[in-house]
Amino acid sequence: MPSYGLISRVPCPRDNILVSLYYNIMKILLVNKFYYRRGGDCVYMLNLEQLLKAHGHETAVFAMDYPENLDTPWKRYFPQNMSKLMAFTRPFGSEEVKRKFNRLLDDFQPDVVHLNNIHTQLSPILAELAHRRGIKVAWTLHDYKLLCPRYDCLRNGEDICEQCFGGDKTFCKTYKCMKGSALASWIGYKEAVVWNRQRLEACTDLFICPSQFIADKMAQGGFKEEKLKTLCNFIDVEKCKKPTYTEKEDYYCFIGRLSHEKGVKTLVEAASQLPYQLKIIGGGPLDEELRKENEKHKGNIEFVGFKQWDEIKELVGKARFTVIPSEWYENNPLSVIEAQCLGTPVLGARIGGIPELIMEGVTGMCFESRNVGDLKEKIQAMYHATFDYDMIAHTAQEHYNAEHYYQQIMKVYQ
Repeated sequence: MPSYGLISRVPCPRDNILVSLYYNIMKILLVNKFYYRRGGDCVYMLNLEQLLKAHGHETAVFAMDYPENLDTPWKRYFPQNMSKLMAFTRPFGSEEVKRKFNRLLDDFQPDVVHLNNIHTQLSPILAELAHRRGIKVAWTLHDYKLLCPRYDCLRNGEDICEQCFGGDKTFCKTYKCMKGSALASWIGYKEAVVWNRQRLEACTDLFICPSQFIADKMAQGGFKEEKLKTLCNFIDVEKCKKPTYTEKEDYYCFIGRLSHEKGVKTLVEAASQLPYQLKIIGGGPLDEELRKENEKHKGNIEFVGFKQWDEIKELVGKARFTVIPSEWYENNPLSVIEAQCLGTPVLGARIGGIPELIMEGVTGMCFESRNVGDLKEKIQAMYHATFDYDMIAHTAQEHYNAEHYYQQIMKVYQ
């Protein structure tokens, strides 16, 4: 799945050198399944790696040996990419993963192990291995895997479901939540039972929650609140800076994956009933279906496909607003943060962590997720509203900049 986040070499400004000196120089081991621009978790870790290096810290990386990975001297420690047969062993801690991770711990000797997206292919055995050595373990939660065996709290990929939050994971088998497969769902169930809340809490010092929403859901699932730290994601705001943010054109846009949980079908249905031009940026499994639906209604929708950042900056930056019509528990979507840093207000679904990022009537508006009528009304309202685009950009850039995040993450590490 392509990612629309920003990857950059985050600079360490001269006036922030004192900030670096204030914190001890540390050795930080960053862990994620993939080490390339695949999704939001990868974007976050790559940005964090550059940020920590820019402040003089020493970093190492642990991931699967994946063909698309960026080159790194640490790849000699990476376990092989997971085969179908490994699906029965990897989720519970394979010997290869344990051996290679222990060797990296021996050689690098980190002060902190910072986990990201590790379930199934790498597994939480990494947290236990580091914890046994007295190494601090921080874990950024990019999805709901610690609560829901299929990550997204969508039963059969469609309806919101929280039945596994209480600890009983048998619903995963009952509803065949893992791709509709009884076998895959059984593995998902066993994985959730083995890596239960008590075991995960025992080996993790702090869970970093990018939104208050996911922090609240973790608490709802029984996790101790003192182990939950809410810390919003960051981006390279320098990539968003422009001489002016007031040059808007007569269209609005959507950017993201064209899949069910992103709510694009709901958006197309609403947009086809309105006279305003919508530009859809991205691709995905619903691409062909949505294009046919648009042709049937002769709607004002343009599918521009996948774009690189320079084109995204131009399209989103000149849009009157963007729409985030998600129908799942979005955590801390970069698409909202990036749009605001470009001075573009956001119309977001009132679900997950999205409302936390929007000041109603100031930086955008919210609508009821899955409600075509409400979405249609709010699109019209956004078109007739007046926004201070420069204020939106400067406020967002101040809030989501890397240096602000650096000070917060160092408090977590130390």
